[in-house]
Amino acid sequence: MLVSALLTSLGINSGLCVLFFILYSILRKQPINYEVYVPRLLAEGNSKRRSHFNLERLIPSTGWITRAWKLSEEDILSSSGLDAVVFMRVITFSLRVFSFAGIIGVFVLLPVNCKGTQLHEIDFADLSNNSLDVFTISNVNSGSKWLWIHFSAVYVVTIFVCCLLYYNEAKTLYKRLLHLQLEPPQQKYRRVGLFGEKVDLVDHYGKRLEDIEQNVRLEQSDLSLADETRAAFVSFKSRYGAAVAFHLQQSINPTQWVTEEAPEPDDVYWPFFSSSFMRRWISKLVVVVACILLTILFLVPVVVVQGLTNLSQLEIWFPFLKSILTITFVSQVITGYLPSLILLLFLKIVPPIMEFLSSIQGYISHSDIEKSACNKVLWFTIWNIFFATVFSGSVLYQVSIFLEPKNIPAKLAVAVPAQASFFIAYVVTSGWTSTSSELFRIIPFICSLVTRCCKSTDELEVPSIPYHRDIPRILFFGLLGVTYFFLAPLILPFLLVYLCLAYVIFRNQFMNVYMPKYETAGKFWPIVHNSMIFSLVLMHAIAIGIFTLKKLSMASTLVFPLPVLTLLFNEYCRKRFLPIFIAYSAEVLIKKDREEANDPAMAEFFDKLVTAYQDPTLMPIQYSANADSLNSPLISSADV
Repeated sequence: MLVSALLTSLGINSGLCVLFFILYSILRKQPINYEVYVPRLLAEGNSKRRSHFNLERLIPSTGWITRAWKLSEEDILSSSGLDAVVFMRVITFSLRVFSFAGIIGVFVLLPVNCKGTQLHEIDFADLSNNSLDVFTISNVNSGSKWLWIHFSAVYVVTIFVCCLLYYNEAKTLYKRLLHLQLEPPQQKYRRVGLFGEKVDLVDHYGKRLEDIEQNVRLEQSDLSLADETRAAFVSFKSRYGAAVAFHLQQSINPTQWVTEEAPEPDDVYWPFFSSSFMRRWISKLVVVVACILLTILFLVPVVVVQGLTNLSQLEIWFPFLKSILTITFVSQVITGYLPSLILLLFLKIVPPIMEFLSSIQGYISHSDIEKSACNKVLWFTIWNIFFATVFSGSVLYQVSIFLEPKNIPAKLAVAVPAQASFFIAYVVTSGWTSTSSELFRIIPFICSLVTRCCKSTDELEVPSIPYHRDIPRILFFGLLGVTYFFLAPLILPFLLVYLCLAYVIFRNQFMNVYMPKYETAGKFWPIVHNSMIFSLVLMHAIAIGIFTLKKLSMASTLVFPLPVLTLLFNEYCRKRFLPIFIAYSAEVLIKKDREEANDPAMAEFFDKLVTAYQDPTLMPIQYSANADSLNSPLISSADV
């Protein structure tokens, strides 16, 4: 890709970002758009519609940026939960890594790359027509001593990232995890009533509704007594007792009685609650096969995108476009902007599909479904966007590369630097524009317009942030930053701009838009840790291949200890920190039980626990005005 093509993509995406910012700053002030841009504030009663007209509404402003920037971590924790704090920690962690790597890459490595003449010398007088490859490590002469600077950079950044992973305030996160409120937010039930001008008519229909409800409740109770329940929630008087029962094997056959830690009431996913071990196992197998097929199918748009980045290949595929492709601006748009846009549009459908596949995998909580979907989207993106783009070719060719581990570093050393320009454009398109569109909320805005045109009176819905969509995107950009910082450091400034945009925009969304429906207690962080370790090891493999290719065998040999030490560090972290995200320690549980032994509020808590976990299919319908009779259990103690 030429510099001019990148500049064209940069100009288009920068213009879209500015447009989204301006539209958001104007539209958010209009009272009719409050359901789109401040639904959380409306639901909490912290925002009221203004009826009088004000000229200030039509003028773009930046006050929301200041408010989002000043939002403290404690405010995010209290309002959006620990998952939101972890999400913002991912962004701040990436900012720290790439700020440090950016200083080394831009001010040290980039000048070294430009001094090389392996490809050809840079013509600064005609910079726009230079290939971006001259700014990469490919331009450094083979056997040059300047490559030792890249070698040193690999070691320094690896040590820096591992230090951040070990010291990312793990003790503070652990304390907040222990003190997280486990009770879900108060549920709001929608009451449906019947109104009429004549009182006797209302009473008549009210009595009929009560009769119907009573009949439904009788049918529900009959169904619940017809068969033995395969699963149930069991509560304990102490946290320590619950932990002991959870970790004990309940039956000689471990597949007969399976115990799981109960999720929050709002977090329960009921379809698989009573499923057998065999059904869950088969469901997981089906999902694995579906993911493999989807991965293979997705290679089609990847091959198309790779064809668009190569004008000569495009002319072979579509010879009738040869005359159009000679126009400079058209060729720049096609090679610099269009490939990333097409790939971004295809990727939009991946998170919903992965969420659906995870929902049929046998999990009993929404949080587990979202964590599983997050992992699926992340590794799908790494394989189909990174490896499929780097090793563009047939599926068999890509698989054959990984069947010969000895050849992987050499293949990566040749293929990865060649795609640097594509991934820079991808960061600009998928990072800058996509994050700005998150602020503008295009689809909810269009839906709001349609709803107003249809004069619909739907209840206000406050969305929750789709972590399985946004966390993999940040982690994938982290992988690109780690692997390319010493190959093509030009990517780092674009990554830093993306992270700054994400930092401000998502803090604003947590404050005004998103409201958590359930809590995973920060369990997304192990995914972040594993992704970063994988990125480091991948960078080491590429470094070994690059230094071998550049005939600097000593540097290649000295890089070998790095992946070994990194994996040993990862194993230590798994032993030291991973148990924090899996279970509480007995010491903490016993201490907490003793503290609350004489707490009068615990009696009320146990009373609520009896009715907290109710299957929605057994919940009574509530149409009548008198709902007191509907709050009693379906089966009383006298019936047992």
